[in-house]
Amino acid sequence: MHWHAYTWTGAGEERGWEPERRPDSPEFPSSPLPPMLTGDWLAKPRSRIAATFTELQPALEWLSARYERARAGFPRPDGIGADLRLAAARDVLPRGVDVQWGEWLRDGRFVTIGMICCPNRHVRHPCPLGRSAYPDPR
Repeated sequence: MHWHAYTWTGAGEERGWEPERRPDSPEFPSSPLPPMLTGDWLAKPRSRIAATFTELQPALEWLSARYERARAGFPRPDGIGADLRLAAARDVLPRGVDVQWGEWLRDGRFVTIGMICCPNRHVRHPCPLGRSAYPDPR
């Protein structure tokens, strides 16, 4: 298993454009919006991948860095906090569970930070980098 990192920041109201967030929609591949299901990030073009990781610690460091950047725009303190978020990610990512954090920012914007397992237990999309780069262990 490996992980692909994804992020999106935009007007929060755009998250309501659900058809663009579903892979059966013709707009899905070109839409910058995050998908409704975390695993469907893998059906987006490979250009949407922010980073790919084969080791857990660098994946956690990426999540932490993206979270810290986003936190500056939070309109109020995060009730969960970085330590708890990272501890949960450390626990679930090796077990094949996606991590997706979403938070409101000032001025009605929203940020999504995700680390998506590949292969994915919830969807059957092929690896966006091609199976030859990362063989499917199933």
